[in-house]
Amino acid sequence: MPSVGYLYDPIFLEHDLPGHPENARRLRAIMDLLRERDALASLQSLPFKAATFEQLTALHSPRYVSQVYALSERGRGALNPDTYINAASFSAAAMAVGASLAAAQAVMSGVVQRAFALVRPPGHHAFADHGEGFCLFNNVAFAAKHALDDIDAEHDYAWSPSAVRNHRNARPERVMIVDFDVHHGNGTQAIFYDDPRVLYISIHEYGWMYPGTGDASERGHGAGRGTTINVPLPPETGDFGYALVFDEILAPAARRFRPNLLLVSAGFDAHWRDPLAHMHVSLAGFARMMRVLCELSDELCNGRMVVVLEGGYDLQALSYGVLNSLRIMQGNLADIEDPIGPCPAEEAPVEDLIATFAALNGLK
Repeated sequence: MPSVGYLYDPIFLEHDLPGHPENARRLRAIMDLLRERDALASLQSLPFKAATFEQLTALHSPRYVSQVYALSERGRGALNPDTYINAASFSAAAMAVGASLAAAQAVMSGVVQRAFALVRPPGHHAFADHGEGFCLFNNVAFAAKHALDDIDAEHDYAWSPSAVRNHRNARPERVMIVDFDVHHGNGTQAIFYDDPRVLYISIHEYGWMYPGTGDASERGHGAGRGTTINVPLPPETGDFGYALVFDEILAPAARRFRPNLLLVSAGFDAHWRDPLAHMHVSLAGFARMMRVLCELSDELCNGRMVVVLEGGYDLQALSYGVLNSLRIMQGNLADIEDPIGPCPAEEAPVEDLIATFAALNGLK
């Protein structure tokens, strides 16, 4: 059974605005279900601490980090109409980054094979110089940058020396980020758009949907040309369509790129009952996605995988999506739960579209 760690802190609940879709009830529902199912007992709780100003400005501009800090110190504010800040927001966001850094460190150092950062606020819409789409700092991007540039055995995460296996040459050469949140991860894409060491694959709803980016023609720039793959899907794409994307695009792209570490931006808002999207994915569909990702991490990355929580706004779909993901990460495929069931409506036909995307990216 693969060793799996999780990272959580109650500070994540203090970034809150009742009535806003991205509120503390999301993570509270997840933790309540994990405790009800006694799912945390078989996981390793990984220690972490808030990212420092120096760590935050390794990816975000000092001006932007200072802006978030100042608004939080003021007690309330907003980066834009969608993205709020309260008195705890800076602390919560810095801890979310710290959890992402520690998750990458733990996996690359061999403390655990896989890790799930149960964090908020989410991050994949955060750019180097601004945040939007409910996101303050880009958690998964920090995990990728830390793994590529900053992995160091001297970090103090209170791990016993015996828990840390061979650090030497732990730094990966290539990192793959898979983003299955229903919204395009425009911030993550922008940060790594010209970096050939990072393969970013986003599978998202496209059309009349925030943020309006993520067209299939967006494939990277300069040395990074070809290491961004966007799969923009029409509304009402469901389990079959997503399975086809994973089999025909994601898996072949991963095998061609051969990453040393797999990172996942896990949003569960493509579920058919999510109020902010129009897709037809079920909990069983998400479970299959996670199974494929774990198989790819075993095949290509010696099992090394870090999952970072992003969106998901139906509380039951979100919490069961996380529960099932953790079970699959541990190698438990028998206890997958789907109390909601499949989407009652037919899903959109996408076979021809996916074949076109595969050809565009040289995967056919």
